[in-house]
Amino acid sequence: MKAQTLSAADGTKLAARVYEPGSPDRGSVVIGGAMGVRQDFYAPFAHWLAGQGWRVVTFNYRGSGDSGPGGRALRGFKADLFDWTRDYEAAIDHAHAALPQRPLYLLGHSLGAQLPGLLDNQHKVSGMLCVAAGSGYWRENAPRLKRVVFYFWFVLVPLATALWGYFPGRRLRKVGDLPAGVVMQWRRWCLHPHYSVGAEGEAVRERYARARFPVHALSITDDELMTLSGTQSLLGLYPNAPSRVQRIGPADVGVRRLGHFGPFRAEHQAQLWPRMAQWLGGLARPGAAA
Repeated sequence: MKAQTLSAADGTKLAARVYEPGSPDRGSVVIGGAMGVRQDFYAPFAHWLAGQGWRVVTFNYRGSGDSGPGGRALRGFKADLFDWTRDYEAAIDHAHAALPQRPLYLLGHSLGAQLPGLLDNQHKVSGMLCVAAGSGYWRENAPRLKRVVFYFWFVLVPLATALWGYFPGRRLRKVGDLPAGVVMQWRRWCLHPHYSVGAEGEAVRERYARARFPVHALSITDDELMTLSGTQSLLGLYPNAPSRVQRIGPADVGVRRLGHFGPFRAEHQAQLWPRMAQWLGGLARPGAAA
């Protein structure tokens, strides 16, 4: 693994890591992380995937993880989800430049599968594997999450963000520390039935419609945050992208619990990770990997 510093289009410096493959060299994978999740979390999977012949890039969005100030230094930090999309673009540009003749796939975990509809460099993407991703609209949240969603969006988020100047998620043990612009925009998305395209309007709808890369979505049966209907709604935001949904649960990989974060945990290396690698490779032939 090599630490890298990437530059977004506006000059913002981003912390990234590159996991170089041995042989053979199958192409590039850019891992787009979930909201509030540091790139460290994906390190075991990224290292394993590189061992399967992929050049893997992980990164932190600006204002999170190693990419910028943390904690109270986030007060007044300017960033929103459009900025985070520019950060995603920087990781894609870096990966594409390193292997321009090879396919480049996105592995989007939760938010990491939502932002690619906004990318300006979608033409560099050969396909996307979504993991535990949905639209985020609150009515399509899993029951456990839905029970607290009104308190979260109408009390905790606006009050805490106003008081601290950012969302102090680590202190509150909710999501993670987030720039104010990110969390308040995310709030608008989650409260709209059509999520990002509904909250942002026609220009964003047109961006999602430009996506033509195949999408394979893994819907986790015991996901505590996302539901199958949420995953289907997310795919609906990509109307011109060939897509399919793969349902997978704990019994399919011989465990008692999988959940929203489980697919990337090292204990699933033997049973689940080879299947995820197969699904990534199958994006070149939509429908081929079952």
